[in-house]
Amino acid sequence: MKHTEIFDKLKGGLIVSCQALPEEPLHSDFIMSRMACAAWEGGAAGIRANSVEDIRAIRKAVPLPIIGIIKKVYDGVGADVYITPTEAEVDALIPSGCDIIAMDATNRVRPGGLTLEEFFPAIRRKYPDALFMADCSTAEEGLAAQRLGFDCVGTTLASYTPYTKGRAIPDFAMMRELASALTIPLIAEGGIWTPEQLREALDTGAAAAVVGTAITRPREITRRFVSAIR
Repeated sequence: MKHTEIFDKLKGGLIVSCQALPEEPLHSDFIMSRMACAAWEGGAAGIRANSVEDIRAIRKAVPLPIIGIIKKVYDGVGADVYITPTEAEVDALIPSGCDIIAMDATNRVRPGGLTLEEFFPAIRRKYPDALFMADCSTAEEGLAAQRLGFDCVGTTLASYTPYTKGRAIPDFAMMRELASALTIPLIAEGGIWTPEQLREALDTGAAAAVVGTAITRPREITRRFVSAIR
């Protein structure tokens, strides 16, 4: 798909995050591909997926735009940045079949001691035709990502960095600020649990919104229900 076509397909829609880490019961590229099929049949406009294996399986199963990531934890400096943290993960994602590559675009130092300002321009030069999404935790990070040349910005990491810990999510204020200030698409993400919150997220001016746990992680959904009766 052409770049404009990808964002046109996502516009105003729901992106379903289909992810299961190795320690989770549904960890399987086959299961994630079926989860993506269910999301597609339910009306999803796009899929967010983790790992080359899952992305390839999902690509064979659905025609929707895919936002791809690789979650990998490195030891040492920058260990808390784990969403597509280094060039190696970007290199792996490029031929995977995803349409957009998302990465941590916070102010934190990455593995290897690199800042985003040191890391991303080299990635952009290496892959000038790829689409990149900036997973941010503050509005300031989102605006900085636009200046660096990202193609879209997500509110993915609000409340997940030390300097945003404890912030209530969904962070509709952050969404509104970015939607009005950015000239690239905003993807609302983080803590959206209900259809009403999804509607509010899109009403902020976001181009699309991601819902993950509330749809595709039955263990966490069950825990949420059980916590209400204990």
